[in-house]
Amino acid sequence: MIHHVSVGSNDLPRAKAFYQPLMALIGFRLLKETDKAAHYGASDIVFSIETPVDGNPATAGNGVHIAFQAPDRETVRCFHATALAAGGTDEGPPGIRENYNANYYGAFVRDLDGNKIEAVTFTARESFGLQSRNSGV
Repeated sequence: MIHHVSVGSNDLPRAKAFYQPLMALIGFRLLKETDKAAHYGASDIVFSIETPVDGNPATAGNGVHIAFQAPDRETVRCFHATALAAGGTDEGPPGIRENYNANYYGAFVRDLDGNKIEAVTFTARESFGLQSRNSGV
């Protein structure tokens, strides 16, 4: 079991503004914040944005991506659109990825520091009606 995942950022306030609405869409909230990091989760910290501890610039890992589980397909679409509206880069629009699984519905983006993230669901359900409650969208 993975305890938590962290990505580096060269501009924490900008990264936090990018991630805040995305985290709300998947049910995460800001649990802890310092001048060097923002930590998100539902009850425990599971995702963090941090300035690199070694003082070097943050860089995205080639071949690395983080997949956030979404409750339904509408949340995947909203996650993708929200990320693009916040300045993210499209790395794969929402849709079925049959090469992974017949029910794999995902969307890929790069954040403002180049980290590749994804929202994914395996449900065929279009919407549970949660995204507007969580994100204000």
